[in-house]
Amino acid sequence: MTSTAEPLVFNPFDPEFRVDPYKSYRRFLAEDPVHQSMFGGWVVTRYADCVALLRDARMSSDMRNSNMFQAFLASQNEEALELFAPASQIRPFLFLDPPDHTRLRGLVSKAFTPKVIEELRSRIQEVVDGLLDAALEKGSIEVIGDLAYPLPVQIISEMLGVPPEDHETFKGWSRELARSLDPDFGTPLEELQQRRDAALAFADYFRSLIAERRDAPRDDLLSALVAVEERGDTLTEEELLATLTLLLVAGHETTVNLIGNGTLALLRNPDQRRRLRDDPSLAKNAVEEVLRYDPPVQMTVRNALEPVEVGGVTVEKGQETVILLGAANRDPAQFSDPERFDVARPDANRHLAFSSGHHFCLGAPLARLEGQIALNTLVQRTGERQLDLQHDPPDYKENIVLRGLAALPISW
Repeated sequence: MTSTAEPLVFNPFDPEFRVDPYKSYRRFLAEDPVHQSMFGGWVVTRYADCVALLRDARMSSDMRNSNMFQAFLASQNEEALELFAPASQIRPFLFLDPPDHTRLRGLVSKAFTPKVIEELRSRIQEVVDGLLDAALEKGSIEVIGDLAYPLPVQIISEMLGVPPEDHETFKGWSRELARSLDPDFGTPLEELQQRRDAALAFADYFRSLIAERRDAPRDDLLSALVAVEERGDTLTEEELLATLTLLLVAGHETTVNLIGNGTLALLRNPDQRRRLRDDPSLAKNAVEEVLRYDPPVQMTVRNALEPVEVGGVTVEKGQETVILLGAANRDPAQFSDPERFDVARPDANRHLAFSSGHHFCLGAPLARLEGQIALNTLVQRTGERQLDLQHDPPDYKENIVLRGLAALPISW
């Protein structure tokens, strides 16, 4: 008997994959958990294998250690290489290895401790309530534009000391810079130009703010980072700009997707929405389940510094390995009935949405708190109303690494 199943191919650029990657993930987990990618490297899906690689010091986060990336650069003309200049100069510690990663992460870690973030609770609640007031009055909301985007951009902007009148500009740069997390292979030059322009505009803007904070420090995160540099620590202005870039994207885009993906999951599972509505104490666990079930960050890449064994295969030095966090979070060997969305799931917080090892997400406490307040408040304030999706499936952004909705209009 011949098989009628379609060939198993990892192609995150496929529009169908963007709408529902989990159908492919189920097949990879069952049929080929360590998959040889058509792009050259490996794709790893099992929870245990993903955790092992994320915690392995031999697996680098620096794309410069990738044979594929080096070959890609060698194939480009001067015009294209110019577009990569800002990315190579401004390198967030997300893409660095110890000891550089350790040093830079340590400089900002105190601003994101659970205690510091908890102090933002009342402000986050105030912003959410203000955003929902208008929606409740008119009887509809476009969740992404009216809630998911404004909330985190306002909070991270206030933390950094960005003036309120610049928040919209800030948000626009974030959208462009978020695409820089995706692979550059095959990206049109026009898009690379847009990313470059956003990176340069962002850098110019913050150079001006950095100069202001040197002259007149304030009680904000930017002033604190400038003070670190001024004390003679090894934080250059380029490193400071790289850190600010990371805080913008990681402190904003991922939370947008968390709120959007979470709202969609609650709409598609009305029994779980009712459960959260009737028991608000489930808000924390509900957010962990959203992070497991439909994580904002779907994948991350590591490059082998030496041969590494995983799942019965050898990743050779310089080979790229795509670690599919979204697949690991639905591994039936780790989570019972993984396709079911359950706001009371007891082991939901074992997900890999925030990665693992020394690259565990620095902003996790902030993302969690914003997600808890936004989703729970939306559920509580809409109460027993019938919430209707305008169309399902909704439109998704074209990002590869980050998974999120372009829009989510609902009415009641």
